[in-house]
Amino acid sequence: MKFILASGSPRRAEILYNAGFDFEILPADVDESVRPGESAADCVRRLAEEKARATARRLAATSDSNSSVVVAADTVVVVENEILGKPASPDDARAMLRQLSGRTHEVLTGLAVLSLPHAEVRVVVESTRVTFARMTDREIEEYIASGEPFDKAGAYAIQAGGGKFVARIEGCYFNVMGLPLARLYSILREVERKDE
Repeated sequence: MKFILASGSPRRAEILYNAGFDFEILPADVDESVRPGESAADCVRRLAEEKARATARRLAATSDSNSSVVVAADTVVVVENEILGKPASPDDARAMLRQLSGRTHEVLTGLAVLSLPHAEVRVVVESTRVTFARMTDREIEEYIASGEPFDKAGAYAIQAGGGKFVARIEGCYFNVMGLPLARLYSILREVERKDE
């Protein structure tokens, strides 16, 4: 079975590579805007499925689409019911980090696993609670100056410089990086058993 990662995220690819998966990368191009009134869980669930289906359509145009599994994900940070995506500017990153400082937030990842040729899809949402230590204004400014916050949901990377501000996590560490590994592995085993 061919494994396709429908994401250009280097963090998701690193998680899979380090876990010993053999996979190809075929990023999906979808509008990641949150719809009015949409909850964070509904948003990540919808976007993960849209990404998986978009990549599956690209695969269907090739003769290589039979017996493939497409994995897609979408991750957001939620604090007090507010969705924090990727910061658009230093001011945006500063506001996000101040919101997270000294508080607990939730990281939600929608995970879609679509098996071809029948286009059967399984979509789940994984949640991890993350507690930040208090950050000083100087720490926030130094972290922003590092450039790290700008392509990360919630303006931080737990596996890099942002990790030093994380006091506690409850749930899957890899989910905070953008791909709940154990949950993915469990679903892939189910898909393989079904295909046997």
